[in-house]
Amino acid sequence: MAERAEQAPRTGQPETDAERRRRRAQFLRDLTEARELRDRVQPRRAKVARLRHAMRMRTFRW
Repeated sequence: MAERAEQAPRTGQPETDAERRRRRAQFLRDLTEARELRDRVQPRRAKVARLRHAMRMRTFRW
């Protein structure tokens, strides 16, 4: 989050692909961290979610 505070807001300039990829990578890291935290805090719910996801994947038709 400190990186975001250092960046000055850009006005009217389109962001570069590198900036977009960097923001996306940071978002995905944060999302993964949040999922891991939720799984540690609520292990039963995480297990049920994993089983449900596995069932969806087994029944998915290509």
